Amino acid sequence: MSATDLSTLDRGMFHLAEEPHHPEGSSTMLGFWLYLMSDCLIFAMLFATYGVLGTSYAGGPGPKELFELPLVAVNTAMLLFSSITYGFAMLNMTEGKKGATLGWLAITGLFGLCFIGIELYEFSHLIMEGAGPQRSAFLSSFFTLVGTHGLHVTFGLIWLVTLMVQVQAKGLIPANRRRLMCLSLFWHFLDVIWIGVFTFVYLMGMLR
Repeated sequence: MSATDLSTLDRGMFHLAEEPHHPEGSSTMLGFWLYLMSDCLIFAMLFATYGVLGTSYAGGPGPKELFELPLVAVNTAMLLFSSITYGFAMLNMTEGKKGATLGWLAITGLFGLCFIGIELYEFSHLIMEGAGPQRSAFLSSFFTLVGTHGLHVTFGLIWLVTLMVQVQAKGLIPANRRRLMCLSLFWHFLDVIWIGVFTFVYLMGMLR
């Protein structure tokens, strides 16, 4: 075998040893999906805990005495609207419209702030009435479940503002598009979780 043949063989083996090509950002999306699955497990445990403790009132008030369903309905609408406006932001992102994307993200943030504000009002109102998390197992599980969701929304808002700053500074570069897609998954995930909270905690609680 000639030296030329050996050189060709070595190059061929080198190419075979190379790792397969993965699309840019694929590992980021995979990692984020794994994170969302872990969050699903957390909320599943919180829902299960509330399902067990949700009727342990310890002689105290129950959902019918404490929950203001119209206020909770308004809060639910705030989060649903925020998912719609985030969808508009993603549509404009795919078209490369930086200004419109930032505008819809800002509206999404305002709806998210309204949601958090109403939730904080509800919590403070319950505590002032003596229905804090220490009052009963029902209230402990309620504050833990709803509060954990609210904490996720708060982190989502911080992430949203951070991305808006990055998009403003660097534009809709591939890295920013990928980050916006991850936040979109996170935001819609929180919307789905809240629908479960609204149904399982508030609506079913009022029917007991």
